[in-house]
Amino acid sequence: MPSANNAAIVEISQTANKFRSSIVLQYDNKYIDVKSILGLFTTLLSSSNYDLHVHGPDADEAKTAMAEVFAKHNLGVNVVQD
Repeated sequence: MPSANNAAIVEISQTANKFRSSIVLQYDNKYIDVKSILGLFTTLLSSSNYDLHVHGPDADEAKTAMAEVFAKHNLGVNVVQD
């Protein structure tokens, strides 16, 4: 499986770090802190679909920004609305 490109990983992490909210990527039964570049490098595969959980004071803005950056890099993500 090809992993996502480095530019995508860096941009996803940088975008996540602009927010105070907790932003966690879930796939299978694994949870990755999106603010961690290392975590993304080991898990982000372009052929998978992920659930993105966002909780915190700026969650709405963070959900929008994260959905945009994933889409920009053609990565499938389902932003969980809860």
